[in-house]
Amino acid sequence: MKSFKEFTGGTENNETAASAEELTKKIAAAYHGKSNADMMRSILIEAEKSKRAGTLSNEEIEAFYQTFSPMLDSIQRKRLRGVVEKLKNI
Repeated sequence: MKSFKEFTGGTENNETAASAEELTKKIAAAYHGKSNADMMRSILIEAEKSKRAGTLSNEEIEAFYQTFSPMLDSIQRKRLRGVVEKLKNI
């Protein structure tokens, strides 16, 4: 993964985010054969690095949540919400 923005579909020009289907395909290709824990860990590491560098905004983090939360069950959604709030507070 080159950057967290690949998952939110963001660009330097704040163009419209990619569709959930496109995002899902990108993630599936990037993490084919890896566990959910490995995928989540990589996303979190990249997101935290980008957030600290000032290249990832709270709005982009929220867009990521809004894109993926409908695909999750209630427990996963709650867990992702906690992660999102943690990232927003960095």
